[in-house]
Parts: sequence; C-alpha cells; structure tokens
Amino acid sequence: MRMTPELRALVVITTATALMWLPYVTARLRARGVLALANVDPGVPAEPPWAKRARQAHANAVENLAVFAPLVLVGAIAGISTPLTATAAVVFVVARLAHYVLFLFGVLYVRTCAFLVGAIAILVIAASLLF
Repeated sequence: MRMTPELRALVVITTATALMWLPYVTARLRARGVLALANVDPGVPAEPPWAKRARQAHANAVENLAVFAPLVLVGAIAGISTPLTATAAVVFVVARLAHYVLFLFGVLYVRTCAFLVGAIAILVIAASLLF
C-alpha cells in the first residue's frame, strides 16, 4: 500500500491531535503543580480560561478524528484516492487545525465555520467512497 495524500493527511492530523493536550496540561502544571494533577482538590487554583478551551478543542478534535480516520483507511484499503478525496483530506486537516487555534483564542463564529468546513470535507470523502 502506498502513502496517498489522504493517508499523509491522516498522519498529520493524528499527530497534531496527539499533541493538543500539551498546552492545557502545561497550564494545569503551572496553576496547580505536579501533585495536584493526580488529585484535583477544590482548593487548587483553577486553570485559565484558554486552557479550558484548549481541552475542549482537543476533545472535539478527537471526536472528528474518529470519523475521519476510518474513512481514509477504507479509501486506502479500497484503493480509492482521487484528486477530490486528496483535496478534501487536506482541507479537513487545515480546517481542524484552524478550529483548534480559533477555539483556543475564543473566536466564536469563525471557529464554527472551520468546524463546518471540516465536516463538509468528511462528507466529500464519504460520498466519494460510496458513489
């Protein structure tokens, strides 16, 4: 099996998603200290709002990866890689990275647009596999 643009996009977004925990865990370490990470005590300082948003953005990225990855893998197994699916995979990666950054900085409406672009890219890949 060759490394298609779709599979490369999957590697990129999987790696990015795997690293998205670093900012909010670092914020927790700074706010609470190492021992407080293991046991959340109500008396421990709260994490900053941006760190909460980073955690939520990471959870959202994982949820979207769970839909994107199987589609890309099915396409790879079936030998389906077209300019449309390759473009949709790249658009998905860019949209998801933009969504994470926009979520992190609290940009509301543009973040929703980035989410929708990523969702449409998933639907394009799915339709390409089905039809």
